[in-house]
Amino acid sequence: HKMVIGLISRLTNQKGLDLVNDVIPGIMDEHTQVVVLGTGDSQYENTFRYYENKYKGNFCAYIAYNENVAHNIYAGCDALLVPSRFEPCGLTQLIAMRYGAVPIVRETGGLKDTVQPYNMFENTGNGFTFDRYESGLLYDAINRAKTLYFENRKSWDDMVIRDMNKDVSWEKSAKQYKDMYVGLTPRD
Repeated sequence: HKMVIGLISRLTNQKGLDLVNDVIPGIMDEHTQVVVLGTGDSQYENTFRYYENKYKGNFCAYIAYNENVAHNIYAGCDALLVPSRFEPCGLTQLIAMRYGAVPIVRETGGLKDTVQPYNMFENTGNGFTFDRYESGLLYDAINRAKTLYFENRKSWDDMVIRDMNKDVSWEKSAKQYKDMYVGLTPRD
């Protein structure tokens, strides 16, 4: 009866952590656990330590970077936060999907390119998104994810399967680039 939300990140302004800080008190309840892994700005390190103390047993702040722990978090969480201010590419959401953790992302850069918003009417999409850089929109995206997780587990599980099966290989990307370049080539 718990949803585990992960955040694996450099703890910097770019990563949308001010938004995360704003929403933590609102999302923490008896059905939610949060785990954070990363290092960076002391402001965020200390904020997450504070939340770990305030929400003992439901919030974990691992202020370090450890590759094995990161993979355990990907594998163990239900959703992964990536609310970046900007993100040229983003691998975190791709790794999360491979492990079956549903991404909750801001629609920017590579995050927008790789995470299609969940559509409850068609049971499509592979994550939860928000467009403007506002904490209320992140809060809404997290709550939409929690609602689906607890109230329609079949649709949640369908999304997890779509995410784990998503082809993000270089072969697919290379073919898309090749097709684009061929399409731009002048014809006689």
